[in-house]
Amino acid sequence: MDWALLAELQQDARLSYSELSRRVHLSAPAVAERVRRLEETGVITGYHARVDASRAGRGVAALIRMSCYGPRCVLRDEQALAWPEILEVHRVTGDACCLLRVVTSSMTTFEEMIDRLAPYGHPSSMMVLSSPVPWRPLSSG
Repeated sequence: MDWALLAELQQDARLSYSELSRRVHLSAPAVAERVRRLEETGVITGYHARVDASRAGRGVAALIRMSCYGPRCVLRDEQALAWPEILEVHRVTGDACCLLRVVTSSMTTFEEMIDRLAPYGHPSSMMVLSSPVPWRPLSSG
């Protein structure tokens, strides 16, 4: 039942408890209790609007592989990790330290971002041409 609730909420987090209850065939109080429990246990971490970055003026999307280790590593600088262009940061295995997913308004601002990252190590970028699967809800399968 929790997976059914999660599936519905991932598709539309604005659903009312009464609509959720109709869709998953539970009473509204039971749905409210289950959702509250999913929130309290950290399964549901928040409710967000998905924004189309290009329509919001950030049409340049890229993945940046950072090779940096030690005290100058970008992962140690909370201010750098809070740059508004950085949407995701993943610490990874292999010969890189982390992978950043970034969006910028232009190639010029992307280039400036690469320059800002250079003191932390070696940035290697891959431009995103398209995203056939830009987001997918987590499922039980």
